[in-house]
Amino acid sequence: MANMTITADEDVLRRLRVDAARANVSVSRFVGQVLADKFRDDDTYSEAMSDLFSRGPYLRLARNHDGTAPLRDGIYDRPVLR
Repeated sequence: MANMTITADEDVLRRLRVDAARANVSVSRFVGQVLADKFRDDDTYSEAMSDLFSRGPYLRLARNHDGTAPLRDGIYDRPVLR
């Protein structure tokens, strides 16, 4: 395993030491666990978003009565927008 040095405020480091002691692990191992949890959560989120977008369009395109796509001017030329 590789080692690294971190720089943080003394208050942050104090809280880190307290939380590591509560978990009954070293500060180094605690930081490793926190980072592993964060990356696992990131991966889970990315997988969920990939799954969502792989299902096809999630928004339906607006269409005119004849089935054609509306022109930009037609979209913004409405009484409510005047």
